[in-house]
Amino acid sequence: MADQTAELDWKDGTTPVSRRFDDPYFSVVDGLAETRHVFLAGNGLPGRFTSGFQIAELGFGSGLNLFATLIDWRAAKIDGPLRFTSFEAFPMDAADMDKALSAFPEARAVAGPFLTQWAAGQRRIETDDLIADIRIGDARKTLADWNGAADAWFLDGFAPTKNPELWQADLMQTVAEHTKPGGTCATYTAAGAVRRALSDAGFAVTRTQGFGRKRHMTTAKLATPYE
Repeated sequence: MADQTAELDWKDGTTPVSRRFDDPYFSVVDGLAETRHVFLAGNGLPGRFTSGFQIAELGFGSGLNLFATLIDWRAAKIDGPLRFTSFEAFPMDAADMDKALSAFPEARAVAGPFLTQWAAGQRRIETDDLIADIRIGDARKTLADWNGAADAWFLDGFAPTKNPELWQADLMQTVAEHTKPGGTCATYTAAGAVRRALSDAGFAVTRTQGFGRKRHMTTAKLATPYE
């Protein structure tokens, strides 16, 4: 089945907004700074990077999280490629992704090889220091079919009030089942239902300082067998 592509409007000509979910793909304040605060720092990255480190993500969007991570991966000089698996129901086409990333020259500077392969229809993209596997479809189905386990999760779906399907308790349980012992996750939302779902799935959940105008966000760690 062909990809169901994202349908976009553009706020101020630079920030993509989903028509389907009526929600922007990243902070209108500074999307790259948001990624670094929420998803990287929220997962203790880049300090936890090791060879073979696996990141998984709900909601690929513009790819900004991937490229911000790749910048830090290169700076950390870790042996081997960054492994990044993302689950996306409505992928952007390459031109829209390129337009969205143009607001962040630092991220756009590392995105070229990925965008070239993405435009050619590839969804598993490999370069010298990246293995990116973007799985298209409803994450409630595609995640269950994934045989991997993440060291860190980026939970970056649209807001729970806009896209509740991507925050359901059964999906958070599936996230936990695809997380290594001691693995972590982070998300920009501090919604009580999301925190409860993560807790019920076996994560120790913390509400912490959010980015920009958001007072709080959520980080979580999966218990190890010894805890």
